[in-house]
Order: sequence, then C-alpha cells, then structure tokens
Amino acid sequence: MGKPEVALNDMEQAFLYGPLRDDRLRAVVLGCDRAGAPALLADHALLGEGAVAALAPHPGGSVEGLALALEAGLLERLDFYQRVCGLEPMTVGPGRSWGGGEGPLWDAWAWGEVWAATVRATAGDVMRLFGRAEVAAVRARYPLMLVRGGSRARAEREAGATAVRRAAAEGDLRIASQRQPYARFFAVEEYDIAFRQFGGGHSETVTRAVFLSGDAVTVLPYDPVRDRVLLVEQFRPGPFARGDRQPWLLEAIAGRIDAGETPEAAARREAVEEAGLTLGALLPVGNYYPSPAAKAEYLYSYLALCDLPDDAAGVFGVEGEAEDIRGHLVGFDALLQLMASGEICNAPLMLSVLWLQRERAALRAGAA
Repeated sequence: MGKPEVALNDMEQAFLYGPLRDDRLRAVVLGCDRAGAPALLADHALLGEGAVAALAPHPGGSVEGLALALEAGLLERLDFYQRVCGLEPMTVGPGRSWGGGEGPLWDAWAWGEVWAATVRATAGDVMRLFGRAEVAAVRARYPLMLVRGGSRARAEREAGATAVRRAAAEGDLRIASQRQPYARFFAVEEYDIAFRQFGGGHSETVTRAVFLSGDAVTVLPYDPVRDRVLLVEQFRPGPFARGDRQPWLLEAIAGRIDAGETPEAAARREAVEEAGLTLGALLPVGNYYPSPAAKAEYLYSYLALCDLPDDAAGVFGVEGEAEDIRGHLVGFDALLQLMASGEICNAPLMLSVLWLQRERAALRAGAA
C-alpha cells in the first residue's frame, strides 16, 4: 500500500473504483456530475463485503476504475466521504486513491443488487455533514446511517397510493434549513420547512423535529393447529420514561431492519434471536408509520405460521446487547382477554391480533 498523503493540491488525479464508479453515487459525493477516463490498476484487488470496497495490493490482480482530475474542493469532499467509509488515502499509479482493510474479494454484482440504493441514500446524509462534523464522529455512526439509508431506499421504492390523499409534486415542500442536534444510536433532525396548503399557496416556514430510528419489523408467531401464539416480554425504556409503573411489555417479536437486509430476512433473524424460533410462511399484516407526527420509523408487521409445542417458550436475547426476553405461549381466547384487559398495550401487537382474529378461521382450515 502506498504512503498516505494529507495535503490536497489545487488539481490532482484521483483513481476511483468499485462503488464510486456508479455515476449517481459519485455525483452525490462530489456535489456535481464529473465523468472520468477508464483506467486499469495492476497488482491490486478490491476487498470487502457489504457497502464498502477497499483497494489493496494483490500481485497479479487488476482493478478497473476511473481516472479523474479534480480540484481541491472536490478532493476534499471525496476525502471526507472515503474516510467516513473507513478508507485511508494512498498513492497508486493513476494518482490519489483510498483503500485499506481486508476480507473476501468484493462482489460488484452483489453491491449493485443489495447495497447500491442504500449507499446512494446514505451518501446524501454523509455529505450534508461535510464541513460541519469531524470525520471520526461521522465514521462512528456510518453503520447506523446505512440503516437509515436503507429506510430511504425502501421509501422511494414503495411510494404509497394516492387515491384520496394529495399526490405530492415538485415544489410542494420548501426546506429553508436542516439540522441534526442529536445523533447517536438514534438521531433527531430539525427542519425549517414550508408545505403546500389545501387552500393553495404555502404555509409560513415552521420548525419541525423528527426522531430517526430506521425501519423495523414485527412478527407474531402463530400455530394454527394448537391455536396459540408466542408473545415476548421485555423491559422497555419508553414506558419507563413516560412514568408507566409497568414498563415490562407483552409484544410481538420485533427488531430493526439492518442495512442490506430485507424486512422478511429481519423478521426471521429476530425470531431466532428473541425466541429461538424458525418461522414458516410470513403473512403480511400491514406496513405503516406508528407515530408519523414526530417519528420517521416505519414498520413491517407479519404473522408467521410455525410449530409452537409446549417447550417453545423460554428466555432469550442476543449476548452483549443486554437483552432479557421471556416468551409466553398464549391461546387465542386468552390472547383476546389480554387485549380487552389492556395488558397488551402496544400498537403493532394489537394490529396483529386483530388481523389474526379476522383470518383465524381460514388459517386453521388450511392447517387441518
């Protein structure tokens, strides 16, 4: 690997490879469209799996890329982005580049199929912090930022129907400024925004704060033969912070959708982690915003058909994440009683129980 360089010259040749050969991603990072000339780097390979590819020496290998002549301002943007991704400056034959790391050979096809939309969306969030935040702070949050990027990509793909509500058009929203006063495991963003009004024209510019936590899944395991479900119980800080004297809640299995993961895969992973269950068919209950006035979270809720013998319930949780989760096998009639008494008091589980109540007869008939 070449010797790192720190000084950014007024005009310098850069060698871009892997993800940054994508025109849309490169335009987000540079802040402008900039084409390059095809270039081939000998004795190197791209390593990594997931969102980032790292350039590394590899005798006999070769890497296709782009050679671009970039002025200092664009190089600074590029350097910021690459360092946030965990790469470090290096000098190669075609000029400045970034690399480091280890792992298997990078799979360009898998990146395009699984990661491209997420990485493009995340790059916008990263570059909004250029000149406003230190590389180290942004790099520490990059994995969590990819979770949000995945949410953005799904939102763009899954734009909802507009048979009754307003169909948004260009210019309906005017964003005067955007801030992120808090960013750790979760984040908060503030917007100074004006929106199109139903009577015509735009509202005055108002400030709105949004809590960002990424998309998540819930899944309620149901055994149609035994006619019972598995609920999980765990301590929840939300009810505790509200002052609820009973902060242990009965819930469906739930968890955040990791970057590069589908909602269905997240549901199956969480079932193993929280209840030791291997799920059968996943039946969509609904996709929805649980609290859209202040939260960007979007939920994918499922009911899963599975076998729930008497020994299916236990205590589970991922080691190292302070999870302490207890399972309960609950018959359908008792489940409705828990709803009626208010002991079930979270919306995703309530929605899933009501869906099961509607579909139960057909599910049991199909299992007979």
